[in-house]
Amino acid sequence: VVFDIAGTTVKDAGNVKEAFASACADFNISIPDDAINKVMGWRKIDAIKMLLQQYHPSVLENNADLIEQIHKNFTRRMVDFYNNDETLVPLPHAVNTFAALRQQGIKVALNTGFSKIITTAILKKIQWDKTVIDAVISSDEVPEGRPHAFMIKALMQQFNINNPAAVAKVGDTEVDVLEGRNSECGKVISVTTGAYTRQELVPYSPDYIIDSLETVASLILEA
Repeated sequence: VVFDIAGTTVKDAGNVKEAFASACADFNISIPDDAINKVMGWRKIDAIKMLLQQYHPSVLENNADLIEQIHKNFTRRMVDFYNNDETLVPLPHAVNTFAALRQQGIKVALNTGFSKIITTAILKKIQWDKTVIDAVISSDEVPEGRPHAFMIKALMQQFNINNPAAVAKVGDTEVDVLEGRNSECGKVISVTTGAYTRQELVPYSPDYIIDSLETVASLILEA
């Protein structure tokens, strides 16, 4: 089972959106909050490019490095936040769900739109290691992030899984659903604990929409 991180297994109290907006604001660029929510889950450098092309296309004409500059600013902010924040915690039922799945011989992996440096800071802060999860992969470790299938395919290769129907994807955004579908996962599960509400998730037709990770194990293990 491949779980997203922020908003799915780890509490996101709006800090990702805030860091994203602040990184843009440092370059005198304003992006609507709802637009930032819509790109949660994407590889962050891709999300920055998408939003600038949509809302501020003219700023890219004379500054080809702007996207990278904003991304570096965002990364610094997120690493600082996760290194120092004392409120960063796993979402309810995450650790118990991981344990229940692993007890049944099911591998538990994390993937994310964050870069590896941010992912490492998160996992260090909440003390998740190989005693809690089996693998983790970040968007900058593959050729393309979500919605492409590269991260899930890399995890499948790591565990010698050839049939994508044996993989389930769990996430809180549109692009998590698209990643699961593009990877041909056997089950795609959306949770309402992150960036998207139930109503916002419905149009993307995941197999299940749940309000808590508490029911994931039963959904995975059902016949």
